[in-house]
Amino acid sequence: MNAAWAVCRRELTSYFATPVAYVFIVMFLVLASTFTFYLGNFYERGQADLSPFFTFHPWLYLFLVPALSMRLWAEERKSGSIELLVTLPLELWEAVLGKFLAAWAFTLLALALTFPIWITVNYLGAPDNGAIFAAYIGSGLMAGGFLAVGSCISATTKNQVIAFILSVVACFLLLLAGFPLVLDVFSGWAPQALVDAIASLSFLTHFQSISRGVIDFRDLVYFALLIAACLYANTIVLAIKRGD
Repeated sequence: MNAAWAVCRRELTSYFATPVAYVFIVMFLVLASTFTFYLGNFYERGQADLSPFFTFHPWLYLFLVPALSMRLWAEERKSGSIELLVTLPLELWEAVLGKFLAAWAFTLLALALTFPIWITVNYLGAPDNGAIFAAYIGSGLMAGGFLAVGSCISATTKNQVIAFILSVVACFLLLLAGFPLVLDVFSGWAPQALVDAIASLSFLTHFQSISRGVIDFRDLVYFALLIAACLYANTIVLAIKRGD
């Protein structure tokens, strides 16, 4: 794990060496605020909660997280720096974990910087802070899931644009896996057990459960298994692509 933390620190430092990190954070904060106050009618609702704030997080992550994850491995493969990385005294899975943790920590930092809206809702009323805290946890876990999917897809190509588009499509399908838009494709011919299994993969369903203030162990296991499976697949893809 020491090697993974070393990669994590290196990656996290590199984010702030360019304006990309600051642009991402500013865009996330501006869009989150815009959706909350204008589309979510935060003041007009007259309720002391952050439902309008968290409602739009899945859709923010759908585009912003793939924009962050697309460079994780596609850039390394295109520049050839992956060859240097794999010659270092660390396992391939440690490099995958380190780069993922750095991207996740960066995303969580952007999420944490939204704390003024939590202060605002406490100033305006008496919200259920336990439910708000749970929703932050759910949002962070969902961001990790999006990043794991995007990181795996980024490892399959040297083109960042392709990685971005494929990540958006994959995350969109996972986001709505429990809704008719996706289920109708399978319900006509697939056995019910398979349809139910696909429905259980929905990001949105698990996030909405946590955002209501109920931290179900099954939701935590879902995100943990999803992240672990994607990182494992990421390692396998890199091992196959190492000689490209």
